Amino acid sequence: MKVLFLGSGTSTGVPVIGCRCAVCTSLNPRNKRLRASVLVQSETTAILVDSCPDLRQQALRHNLTAIDAVIYTHEHLDHTAGFDDMRAFCWHRTERLPLYAGTSCLAHLRRMFAWAFSEKNTYQGYIRPHAHDHEGRPFVIGDIEVTPVKVEHATVETYGYVFRHAGRSFGYVPDIKVLPECSRPLLQGLDVLAMDGLTTKEHHTHLSVAQNAELMQLLAPARGFITHCGHSVDYDEARRMLPSFMAPAYDGLEVQI
Repeated sequence: MKVLFLGSGTSTGVPVIGCRCAVCTSLNPRNKRLRASVLVQSETTAILVDSCPDLRQQALRHNLTAIDAVIYTHEHLDHTAGFDDMRAFCWHRTERLPLYAGTSCLAHLRRMFAWAFSEKNTYQGYIRPHAHDHEGRPFVIGDIEVTPVKVEHATVETYGYVFRHAGRSFGYVPDIKVLPECSRPLLQGLDVLAMDGLTTKEHHTHLSVAQNAELMQLLAPARGFITHCGHSVDYDEARRMLPSFMAPAYDGLEVQI
Protein backbone atom coordinates (compact mmCIF):
# COMPACT_ATOMS: atom_id res chain seq x y z
CA MET A 1 0.00 0.00 0.00
CA LYS A 2 1.15 3.54 -0.68
CA VAL A 3 -0.24 6.99 0.05
CA LEU A 4 0.16 10.10 -2.07
CA PHE A 5 -0.47 13.45 -0.38
CA LEU A 6 -2.27 15.38 -3.12
CA GLY A 7 -2.60 18.38 -0.81
CA SER A 8 -1.46 19.12 2.74
CA GLY A 9 -3.00 22.54 3.37
CA THR A 10 -5.92 24.04 5.23
CA SER A 11 -9.10 25.54 3.75
CA THR A 12 -7.36 28.67 2.39
CA GLY A 13 -4.39 26.83 0.92
CA VAL A 14 -0.90 28.27 1.31
CA PRO A 15 0.02 30.91 0.27
CA VAL A 16 -3.12 32.68 1.45
CA ILE A 17 -4.62 35.28 -0.89
CA GLY A 18 -3.25 38.72 -0.03
CA CYS A 19 -0.91 37.53 2.73
CA ARG A 20 2.77 38.54 2.86
CA CYS A 21 3.82 36.52 5.93
CA ALA A 22 7.08 34.55 5.99
CA VAL A 23 5.44 31.24 5.07
CA CYS A 24 3.24 32.66 2.31
CA THR A 25 6.26 34.31 0.69
CA SER A 26 8.62 31.40 1.37
CA LEU A 27 10.64 29.99 -1.53
CA ASN A 28 10.53 26.50 0.02
CA PRO A 29 8.21 24.43 -2.24
CA ARG A 30 7.15 22.41 0.81
CA ASN A 31 5.44 25.54 2.13
CA LYS A 32 3.18 25.64 -0.96
CA ARG A 33 0.07 23.71 0.06
CA LEU A 34 -3.06 22.83 -1.88
CA ARG A 35 -6.15 21.82 0.08
CA ALA A 36 -5.91 18.53 1.99
CA SER A 37 -6.50 15.24 0.19
CA VAL A 38 -4.77 11.88 -0.21
CA LEU A 39 -4.78 8.99 -2.67
CA VAL A 40 -4.52 5.55 -1.05
CA GLN A 41 -3.40 2.78 -3.40
CA SER A 42 -2.66 -0.91 -3.56
CA GLU A 43 -1.55 -2.68 -6.73
CA THR A 44 -5.19 -3.00 -7.83
CA THR A 45 -7.17 -0.32 -5.98
CA ALA A 46 -7.08 3.50 -5.86
CA ILE A 47 -9.12 5.43 -3.29
CA LEU A 48 -9.46 9.22 -3.22
CA VAL A 49 -10.12 10.76 0.19
CA ASP A 50 -12.09 14.02 -0.21
CA SER A 51 -12.61 16.04 -3.39
CA CYS A 52 -11.07 19.37 -2.46
CA PRO A 53 -11.35 22.58 -4.54
CA ASP A 54 -7.88 21.89 -5.98
CA LEU A 55 -8.72 18.40 -7.28
CA ARG A 56 -8.34 19.31 -10.96
CA GLN A 57 -4.89 20.78 -10.36
CA GLN A 58 -3.86 17.81 -8.20
CA ALA A 59 -5.05 15.27 -10.78
CA LEU A 60 -3.17 17.01 -13.59
CA ARG A 61 -0.03 17.37 -11.49
CA HIS A 62 0.07 13.63 -10.67
CA ASN A 63 -1.49 12.24 -13.86
CA LEU A 64 -4.43 10.88 -11.88
CA THR A 65 -6.89 9.53 -14.44
CA ALA A 66 -8.88 6.87 -12.60
CA ILE A 67 -10.06 6.01 -9.10
CA ASP A 68 -12.08 3.10 -7.77
CA ALA A 69 -13.95 5.08 -5.10
CA VAL A 70 -14.04 8.34 -3.16
CA ILE A 71 -14.40 8.62 0.62
CA TYR A 72 -15.40 11.78 2.47
CA THR A 73 -14.25 12.83 5.92
CA HIS A 74 -16.90 15.55 6.40
CA GLU A 75 -18.97 18.14 4.60
CA HIS A 76 -16.86 21.31 4.80
CA LEU A 77 -16.27 22.92 1.42
CA ASP A 78 -12.50 22.52 1.43
CA HIS A 79 -13.17 18.76 1.38
CA THR A 80 -16.15 18.62 -1.00
CA ALA A 81 -16.05 21.57 -3.44
CA GLY A 82 -14.12 19.64 -6.12
CA PHE A 83 -17.01 17.16 -6.43
CA ASP A 84 -17.84 17.98 -10.04
CA ASP A 85 -14.22 17.52 -11.16
CA MET A 86 -14.68 13.80 -10.51
CA ARG A 87 -16.72 13.67 -13.71
CA ALA A 88 -13.41 12.89 -15.46
CA PHE A 89 -13.21 9.65 -13.48
CA CYS A 90 -16.66 8.61 -14.78
CA TRP A 91 -16.17 9.14 -18.50
CA HIS A 92 -14.50 5.79 -19.11
CA ARG A 93 -16.58 3.60 -16.82
CA THR A 94 -20.08 2.25 -17.36
CA GLU A 95 -20.89 1.75 -13.68
CA ARG A 96 -21.41 4.58 -11.19
CA LEU A 97 -18.49 5.79 -9.06
CA PRO A 98 -18.68 4.39 -5.49
CA LEU A 99 -18.89 7.17 -2.90
CA TYR A 100 -18.65 6.57 0.85
CA ALA A 101 -19.50 9.08 3.58
CA GLY A 102 -21.16 9.44 6.96
CA THR A 103 -24.87 10.22 7.23
CA SER A 104 -24.54 14.00 7.61
CA CYS A 105 -21.96 14.46 4.87
CA LEU A 106 -23.92 12.32 2.44
CA ALA A 107 -27.07 14.34 3.09
CA HIS A 108 -25.08 17.52 2.45
CA LEU A 109 -23.73 16.19 -0.85
CA ARG A 110 -27.21 15.13 -1.95
CA ARG A 111 -28.51 18.66 -1.27
CA MET A 112 -25.61 20.42 -2.93
CA PHE A 113 -25.34 18.16 -5.99
CA ALA A 114 -28.90 16.84 -6.23
CA TRP A 115 -28.69 16.43 -10.00
CA ALA A 116 -25.72 14.05 -9.69
CA PHE A 117 -27.56 11.67 -7.35
CA SER A 118 -30.76 11.65 -9.40
CA GLU A 119 -31.75 8.37 -11.01
CA LYS A 120 -32.31 10.42 -14.17
CA ASN A 121 -28.60 11.27 -14.29
CA THR A 122 -27.40 8.80 -16.91
CA TYR A 123 -25.35 11.10 -19.12
CA GLN A 124 -21.80 9.76 -19.50
CA GLY A 125 -20.29 13.24 -19.29
CA TYR A 126 -21.52 13.90 -15.74
CA ILE A 127 -20.32 12.51 -12.45
CA ARG A 128 -22.55 9.57 -11.58
CA PRO A 129 -22.01 8.58 -7.92
CA HIS A 130 -23.15 5.38 -6.25
CA ALA A 131 -23.65 6.58 -2.69
CA HIS A 132 -22.97 4.47 0.41
CA ASP A 133 -23.73 5.70 3.94
CA HIS A 134 -21.14 3.77 5.96
CA GLU A 135 -22.83 4.76 9.26
CA GLY A 136 -19.47 4.50 11.01
CA ARG A 137 -19.05 0.82 10.17
CA PRO A 138 -16.04 -0.79 8.40
CA PHE A 139 -16.26 -1.52 4.69
CA VAL A 140 -14.08 -2.86 1.88
CA ILE A 141 -13.05 -1.25 -1.41
CA GLY A 142 -11.23 -3.65 -3.72
CA ASP A 143 -8.50 -5.22 -1.61
CA ILE A 144 -8.34 -2.41 0.98
CA GLU A 145 -10.23 -2.58 4.28
CA VAL A 146 -11.50 0.77 5.56
CA THR A 147 -12.49 1.58 9.14
CA PRO A 148 -14.20 4.91 9.93
CA VAL A 149 -12.95 6.71 13.05
CA LYS A 150 -15.36 9.20 14.61
CA VAL A 151 -13.65 12.40 15.78
CA GLU A 152 -14.74 15.83 17.01
CA HIS A 153 -14.23 18.82 14.71
CA ALA A 154 -16.30 22.01 14.76
CA THR A 155 -20.03 21.18 14.81
CA VAL A 156 -20.17 18.70 11.93
CA GLU A 157 -20.05 14.91 11.89
CA THR A 158 -16.43 14.13 11.07
CA TYR A 159 -14.52 10.91 10.41
CA GLY A 160 -10.94 9.88 9.98
CA TYR A 161 -10.19 6.53 8.37
CA VAL A 162 -7.84 3.60 8.84
CA PHE A 163 -6.83 1.72 5.68
CA ARG A 164 -5.50 -1.84 5.90
CA HIS A 165 -3.95 -3.97 3.18
CA ALA A 166 -1.53 -6.91 3.27
CA GLY A 167 -0.97 -6.57 7.00
CA ARG A 168 -0.14 -2.85 6.82
CA SER A 169 -2.11 0.11 8.17
CA PHE A 170 -2.50 3.82 7.44
CA GLY A 171 -4.60 6.27 9.44
CA TYR A 172 -5.74 9.60 8.00
CA VAL A 173 -7.42 12.24 10.18
CA PRO A 174 -7.13 15.64 8.44
CA ASP A 175 -9.62 17.52 10.66
CA ILE A 176 -9.78 16.91 14.40
CA LYS A 177 -9.95 18.81 17.66
CA VAL A 178 -10.75 15.95 20.07
CA LEU A 179 -10.24 12.20 19.74
CA PRO A 180 -13.02 10.48 21.71
CA GLU A 181 -11.89 7.70 24.03
CA CYS A 182 -13.98 5.16 22.13
CA SER A 183 -12.11 6.00 18.91
CA ARG A 184 -8.60 5.93 20.37
CA PRO A 185 -8.00 2.15 20.02
CA LEU A 186 -8.70 2.37 16.29
CA LEU A 187 -5.71 4.69 15.79
CA GLN A 188 -3.35 2.96 18.21
CA GLY A 189 -0.07 1.51 16.94
CA LEU A 190 -0.56 2.01 13.20
CA ASP A 191 2.27 1.76 10.66
CA VAL A 192 1.62 5.33 9.48
CA LEU A 193 -0.71 8.01 10.88
CA ALA A 194 -1.32 11.44 9.32
CA MET A 195 -3.25 13.90 11.44
CA ASP A 196 -4.39 17.52 11.60
CA GLY A 197 -1.79 20.10 12.65
CA LEU A 198 -3.36 23.35 11.54
CA THR A 199 -1.38 25.99 13.39
CA THR A 200 1.40 26.75 15.84
CA LYS A 201 -1.10 28.22 18.32
CA GLU A 202 -4.24 26.96 20.04
CA HIS A 203 -7.24 26.69 17.69
CA HIS A 204 -10.87 26.11 18.63
CA THR A 205 -11.65 23.45 15.99
CA HIS A 206 -8.28 21.93 15.05
CA LEU A 207 -5.20 20.47 16.70
CA SER A 208 -2.11 22.62 16.83
CA VAL A 209 1.25 21.17 15.81
CA ALA A 210 2.21 20.67 19.47
CA GLN A 211 -1.13 19.03 20.31
CA ASN A 212 -0.75 16.75 17.32
CA ALA A 213 2.70 15.68 18.49
CA GLU A 214 1.43 15.04 22.02
CA LEU A 215 -1.46 12.90 20.81
CA MET A 216 0.72 11.16 18.23
CA GLN A 217 3.14 10.04 20.94
CA LEU A 218 0.26 8.50 22.88
CA LEU A 219 -1.03 6.69 19.78
CA ALA A 220 2.51 5.51 18.93
CA PRO A 221 2.48 4.88 15.18
CA ALA A 222 5.73 3.76 13.56
CA ARG A 223 5.66 6.98 11.51
CA GLY A 224 3.60 10.11 11.98
CA PHE A 225 2.82 13.12 9.80
CA ILE A 226 1.08 16.44 10.34
CA THR A 227 -1.19 17.66 7.55
CA HIS A 228 -3.95 20.23 6.90
CA CYS A 229 -1.37 22.90 7.84
CA GLY A 230 -2.01 26.63 7.68
CA HIS A 231 0.32 29.51 6.96
CA SER A 232 1.65 29.77 10.50
CA VAL A 233 3.37 26.40 10.00
CA ASP A 234 6.80 26.61 8.37
CA TYR A 235 7.94 23.23 7.06
CA ASP A 236 11.53 23.43 8.33
CA GLU A 237 10.60 24.86 11.73
CA ALA A 238 7.89 22.23 12.25
CA ARG A 239 10.24 19.43 11.28
CA ARG A 240 12.77 20.59 13.89
CA MET A 241 10.22 20.69 16.71
CA LEU A 242 8.59 17.31 16.01
CA PRO A 243 9.69 14.00 17.57
CA SER A 244 12.08 11.93 15.45
CA PHE A 245 9.37 9.55 14.16
CA MET A 246 7.31 12.48 12.84
CA ALA A 247 7.49 14.97 9.98
CA PRO A 248 5.26 17.49 8.24
CA ALA A 249 3.54 16.13 5.15
CA TYR A 250 3.91 18.12 1.94
CA ASP A 251 2.21 18.18 -1.44
CA GLY A 252 3.48 15.32 -3.57
CA LEU A 253 4.84 13.28 -0.66
CA GLU A 254 4.49 9.57 -1.38
CA VAL A 255 4.69 7.17 1.55
CA GLN A 256 5.22 3.45 1.07
CA ILE A 257 3.53 1.47 3.81
